[in-house]
Amino acid sequence: MLILGDSLSAEYGLRRGTGWVALLQQRLERQGPAGVQVFNASISGETTAGGRARLPALLRAHQPALVVIALGANDALRGLPMAQTRANLRAMASASRAVRARVLLLGMDMPPNFGARFRQEFRQIYADVARAEQAALMPFMLAGVADAADPLALFQSDGIHPNEAAQPIILEQVWPHLRPLLARG
Repeated sequence: MLILGDSLSAEYGLRRGTGWVALLQQRLERQGPAGVQVFNASISGETTAGGRARLPALLRAHQPALVVIALGANDALRGLPMAQTRANLRAMASASRAVRARVLLLGMDMPPNFGARFRQEFRQIYADVARAEQAALMPFMLAGVADAADPLALFQSDGIHPNEAAQPIILEQVWPHLRPLLARG
């Protein structure tokens, strides 16, 4: 399994081994399915363009059966065109499927100060790409964290990056979307 993400998956500001991807690897080792190896190719600050550029070499090197794409937040934060984000996500999903890997898109949302229209259009990118590329979709990667009763308790002091306490929640939210894809072996 290949995880292609940004700081939200790269353990930014966290102790090594405490991020949701590391917790996923630990769960797989305990519960299976057996033999699933997780390669975390996430980089803090990564955009969809960066992920798209790196993906072909990662696919060749790791030959994953499953690719989890968790990118797009930095595109929005940098004001990059949504059409570019959409095209890059589609290209990554398509390239993954071309090597017979299943694809899970982890969708993202932006804070309320981005405005309702922008947020809706941004969220729609993930649904559209998943439908067009026959990928599985988790609509919002930070479900259960950003919308928690006390979300500030689950974020680092920057208010952007989930803290260590949030990581098991992220895994629990991602797991129901990931598990059926693992079961297909």
